[in-house]
Amino acid sequence: MMEMRGTWTAMVTPMKPDASIDWDGLRKNADFQISQGVTGVVPVGTTGESPTLTWEEHDMVTEVAIRQCRGKCGVLASTGSNSTAEAMRGTAHAVHCRAKGVLVVDCYYNGPSSQELRDEYYAVLAAQYPRMTIVPYIIPGRTGTALSPEDLAILAARYHNVSAVKEATGDLERMARTRGLVGPRFSIMSGDDDLTCKMMVDPRIKADGVISVMSNLVPKAVAEMVKLAAAGDVQGAERVRDTLAPLFSVVVVNANNERALPSGEKVKVNDRYRNPLPIKTMMAGLGLPSGIPRRPLGRMSSAGVEIVRAAIRQVWQKYPEVLRPAAEFYEVDIEARLSDDSIWSSLAA
Repeated sequence: MMEMRGTWTAMVTPMKPDASIDWDGLRKNADFQISQGVTGVVPVGTTGESPTLTWEEHDMVTEVAIRQCRGKCGVLASTGSNSTAEAMRGTAHAVHCRAKGVLVVDCYYNGPSSQELRDEYYAVLAAQYPRMTIVPYIIPGRTGTALSPEDLAILAARYHNVSAVKEATGDLERMARTRGLVGPRFSIMSGDDDLTCKMMVDPRIKADGVISVMSNLVPKAVAEMVKLAAAGDVQGAERVRDTLAPLFSVVVVNANNERALPSGEKVKVNDRYRNPLPIKTMMAGLGLPSGIPRRPLGRMSSAGVEIVRAAIRQVWQKYPEVLRPAAEFYEVDIEARLSDDSIWSSLAA
């Protein structure tokens, strides 16, 4: 079984201007992650735009990641769906590619109960693929449903290959409940960059690591934070967390944007730009393979773009060593790009 701990990067799927996949960029991004010592990568999850990739593209991204990373770092293939049949199909492909584990998100939109998620979804996959590590992904803000800690514990007791969970609920009490039910050998992985340190050092939770969005840009620093927390160096881990806080704060961006109503009245509307748009905007602004997400995601407003630009600038000015690995690997001038208004205005709607 795959051991889930450490730093895993939820990889973006880089796109060309015509919205086709940038395969060379995908390989380069995988090489960057390997060079920075991450434990593994997770292709084609939410951050990798699984909802707008065809299954053929989904398969190919997984295959490229596995080929690029084999023998260098782990690959956790993302195969979840709101259809058990589709999740089975994706997991069968992961088995064919010799992946050792799959990330399986709770069924979105059709919203099955926790009992149905347990019996009609996760248990079906776990029984069919007993040699594949099955990692449930709990993110009710996206899915509108959630596998309960109790049903997760039942699954873990029945199926040895359900041995980890990605927790993106933001609910620390739920996570503590999960740890109490599943015991110390089960892996709890953070799905929220900004909560990772807290989850790992909280003795009630003792999370084992993170599946990170921001490590697309700063994998070395995120991995350092996780290693320090795992070693019990709370002050060291919190110091790195605080260094990264401006970046963690823009995984999701809220911006108040003006609208002109048909009557001519001007109003403000709060737009919530969700992952992966902020991280892809940051990467594109700095010259890393990224591109704009596929529709219906698009571009942030100028105000949104300036929020992410300001976060990068804050870290660059105070802690340039955090961003320097990306600058060196991709051979980009971060200072020049941060100062070039035309780059960032081109990324705005």
